[in-house]
Amino acid sequence: MSTRLRMGMIGGGPGAFIGPIHRIAAELDREIELVAGVFSSDPGRSRAAAADYRIDPERAYPDLAAMFAGEAARPDGIDFVSIVSPNHHHLPAARTALAAGVAVMSDKPMTASLAQARELADLVAQAGRPYGLTYTYSGYPLVREARARIAAGAIGMVRKVVVEYPQGWLAGPAEGKQAEWRVDPARSGAGGCIGDIGVHAFQLAEFVTGLRVTRLLADLAAVVPGRALDDDCAILLRFDNRARGVLLASQIEVGELNGLRIRVYGDKGGLVWRQETPNDLTLHSIHGRTEIVRAGDAALGADARARSRTPGGHPEGYLEAFANLYRDFAAQLRGEVAPLLPDAAEGLRGMAFIETAVTASRDEAGWVDLTI
Repeated sequence: MSTRLRMGMIGGGPGAFIGPIHRIAAELDREIELVAGVFSSDPGRSRAAAADYRIDPERAYPDLAAMFAGEAARPDGIDFVSIVSPNHHHLPAARTALAAGVAVMSDKPMTASLAQARELADLVAQAGRPYGLTYTYSGYPLVREARARIAAGAIGMVRKVVVEYPQGWLAGPAEGKQAEWRVDPARSGAGGCIGDIGVHAFQLAEFVTGLRVTRLLADLAAVVPGRALDDDCAILLRFDNRARGVLLASQIEVGELNGLRIRVYGDKGGLVWRQETPNDLTLHSIHGRTEIVRAGDAALGADARARSRTPGGHPEGYLEAFANLYRDFAAQLRGEVAPLLPDAAEGLRGMAFIETAVTASRDEAGWVDLTI
């Protein structure tokens, strides 16, 4: 690649978890380089982050206006921004970037509310600039293989979808920077656990199956005393082909780390994928045969092969999946087609899911329609 795309970052200052992940993933394939950012609302912390990221301290800006003005004046200014700040920053940051004619890659969820997501989707359409969302798990090669096999009829007509995302790190007091903002409605939005990890499970279910959730029945709870947002979720789903589904997401299951798992059952077979063992995809046949497909297998489809970097037996995981999304985004910026990159439409669906589930659970409304 003769010219690397230049990335600015919004958020990701000292103590951040996801900012360094975005930087590593974006730069993994040598198509993108982090060159600038507003890493913190505190200018001193922003400069400290620039030192950590080893970029020019003059390109650590105190605010968004300064960054977009400063970068626009440079011959080597940024090509896009990556938004890695808490949810309540997503809309204003993306709005400012798009107004400056700069493409946007954003951490999920799209915004802090459905109303904000609708506004942002309109802004993306008007701006005509690429916009992507880092629903990380859709970048795994075997997740894409699962999607391709279901689309090809490998398990027949989908009947049942079970997706689970258990964690245990918020089973006690929410201590530390990463925990505190996730339980704060002013920064996280209406959803706690459902907005942090439940929406990942929702997006994965729709991505893998190619189906759309049309109705849901939600039971969300703030289990830890004094907590304002949900930390435990159980949701029944119905899909547009009449398949049934179950979505479980929790951050109070002691001992669980990052146990995202999806199981899909059709009238001819089923498949299972687990995030903690991401290089195996298990396929079951109705005739009793079980097959384990592994990352790097020669029999994988074209997209899964293209998104694998090492031969079989050399584990790839979270960072590489993240990098696949950035590779897709780089392709879009260069004018190529990247149909599997999560976009504003998926972001809007995710926010509709969060808000519908939160409201339905609060009102004990039973089954409700999921509409955008």
